[in-house]
Amino acid sequence: MTASMIALMFAAAFLSGAVNAIAGGGTFLTFGVLTLAGLPAVMANATSSIAQFPGYISSTLAYLGDIRAIWKSAIALGIVSIAGSLGGSLFLIWLDNATFKAMVPWLLLAATAVFAAGPWLKPKAGERHAATPGGLAVQGVTSFYGGFFGAGMGIMMLASLGLATGGDYHRLNALKNFLSIVIAAVAILVFSTAGAVSWSHALVMIPGVALGGYAGVSAARRVPQSVLRWIVVAAGFGLSIYYFVTG
Repeated sequence: MTASMIALMFAAAFLSGAVNAIAGGGTFLTFGVLTLAGLPAVMANATSSIAQFPGYISSTLAYLGDIRAIWKSAIALGIVSIAGSLGGSLFLIWLDNATFKAMVPWLLLAATAVFAAGPWLKPKAGERHAATPGGLAVQGVTSFYGGFFGAGMGIMMLASLGLATGGDYHRLNALKNFLSIVIAAVAILVFSTAGAVSWSHALVMIPGVALGGYAGVSAARRVPQSVLRWIVVAAGFGLSIYYFVTG
C-alpha cells in the first residue's frame, strides 16, 4: 500500500463511520476504496465488515441511554439478527469471486435505490416499543442481507425497525447501531474463520471508522441529513456504474 492509498483509506473509513452513525450507507465507501486498493470482491466485502465494526461500537456507546430504555426489544431483535447474519455470511463465503463480482453492481444499485428512498421509508414516530412478529421477520431478512453484503443495510434496518418496534428516530437509530454490532460480529467470525479478511487493510481503516462513528452521532443530532444522504447516493450510483463498466 502506498502512502496516498493509506490516506485515502483512512479518510474513507472516517466518513463511512460518520455516515453509518447518522443513517447508513457508509459501506459504499469502504467497499469501494478496498476494491480500488486491489482486493478481490469477496475479500473486499469481508474486510469492509471488519473495518465497520468499531464504528458500530462507538456510535452505540454514544446512544447507550436510548438502548437501555428498549433492552427487551433489543434482545429479541438481536437473536433474530444472529440467525440472519449467519445465513448471509455463509452464503457469501459459498460464492466464488467471479459470481459475487457479477452481483456487486446490481447489489449496489439496489441498495442505493433503497437508500435514496429513505425519506419515504423512514418510519413514523410512535410510542410502541415491543417487537412484533412481522417486524422480527423483516429484521431477519435485513440481517441476512447485512451478513451477505451490508451496503445500504442501515436505511433498510431503520424501516424494518419501524415495523418491529416503532419509536422516535433517535431511538430507532440507536437500536440500528446496536443490531449492526450483532450482524457484523457474526459475519466477522465467519469471514475470519474462512480466511476471507485482509487484516493489513482492515487495520488501516479501523481507527478512522471508530472516530467517524462517534463523531457521527453528534452530527446526527444537529446537522441536516439531506446533504450527507445525497453524497452517499451519488457515491452509490457512481460505484454501480463503475462496476458495471469494469465488471
